[in-house]
Amino acid sequence: MLGLGETALELGLICSLTTLALFLSYSMLNVCDLSTDGCFTLGAAVGALVAISGHPWLSIPAAMLAGVISGFVTAILQTKMGIDSLLSGIIVNTGLYSINIAVMGGSSLLNMNKTETVFTKMKALLAGTAFSSQYKLFIAIIAVAAVVIFLVLFLRTRLGLAIRATGNNPDMVRSSSINPDMTTIVGLCIANAFTGLSGCLLAQSQKSVSIDIGTGMVTIALASLLIGSTIIRRGGIAKRAIGVVLGSFIFRLVYTIALRFNMPAFMLKLVSSIIVIIAISAPYLKKQWPMIKRRLTHSRENGGNN
Repeated sequence: MLGLGETALELGLICSLTTLALFLSYSMLNVCDLSTDGCFTLGAAVGALVAISGHPWLSIPAAMLAGVISGFVTAILQTKMGIDSLLSGIIVNTGLYSINIAVMGGSSLLNMNKTETVFTKMKALLAGTAFSSQYKLFIAIIAVAAVVIFLVLFLRTRLGLAIRATGNNPDMVRSSSINPDMTTIVGLCIANAFTGLSGCLLAQSQKSVSIDIGTGMVTIALASLLIGSTIIRRGGIAKRAIGVVLGSFIFRLVYTIALRFNMPAFMLKLVSSIIVIIAISAPYLKKQWPMIKRRLTHSRENGGNN
């Protein structure tokens, strides 16, 4: 059971970087970015390629830069070309499939079994210590802590406050001489940098990249975001960001438990869908529960009288 929790924690932390990306784009900027799946794969592919070339540490900024470019294109389609935000994400996600294949050298799979990664580097650094077996967890914790601290500090700056204001009321922002197009571009670039980082770390953790590594990531991240919002409803940016990370861990824990029941591989997508449905509908059902309870009570009383 300890190993199960540790695996869920590692995966949850790595994938929480994508959830934090959605926290910025969806919760703060009020933009639903559907390019997440393709951007996640792009970060994984670019990071793997740089690591294979012998530069594991350089793979992290390279993957994040790839994410920035992806976010920039998505934002430009929205702000400068008048394309709806949902459609912009779908267009970029579709285009990224071909780009990701090209980055991977025309192959749908990259193997990194003999490649030095940031994880093998950390393993060497921790060799001989009591934490030598937790090298993956160390990398994940450092990455998540860095992103959370960055978000907390950044969203308190003038630009960060402008991004939050753009999500709340773009018309008010425009009347305050702030360019909402600029805040949208910056917000999506930063968010997609986190997504690229998440893809890079997951690929190096698994020692491989497949073209479908990012499939369903936007759904998983959205579910994790909603789970985290349910756990920590109110509070500052730091509290809400920690709630997002916690939501990602809970999602991965449920998913990992399902795997331990020897569930067929083709059923795992259904499990993900069920978790997403529960996460999205739970707040609504909780709000509706008093009325449902009154109706049930009323029905029982009428049935008893008859």
